Amino acid sequence: MSPKFVNDLVKLRRETGSLAPRPQGNGGGHGKLAGVTGWIEARVAARGEITLDELVIELGETHGIEVHRASVWRVLRGLGLTHKESLAGA
Repeated sequence: MSPKFVNDLVKLRRETGSLAPRPQGNGGGHGKLAGVTGWIEARVAARGEITLDELVIELGETHGIEVHRASVWRVLRGLGLTHKESLAGA
C-alpha cells in the first residue's frame, strides 16, 4: 500500500467515522429535466408509442426546454419506460 492511500484512509476515517467508500458520481436529479419527469411519465402513459424525437419536440413547445434526445432517454430509463423493438420488427 502506498503512503498516500493510507493517508487517504486515515482522512476518510477522521471525516466520516467509517472506512465505507464515499458515494460516486454526480448524484443526478438536478439537470434540465428534473422538474418535468412527472410530465414525461404522464406523456408516455397517455401517448403510448411516442418516440424520443417527438418527446424532445414537445418538451421544447410545452416547457421551452431544449434538450438532446439522449438526455430524454436517460430519464425514461430511470423511470423504467424503455422499450426496444425485436430484430423481427415487432
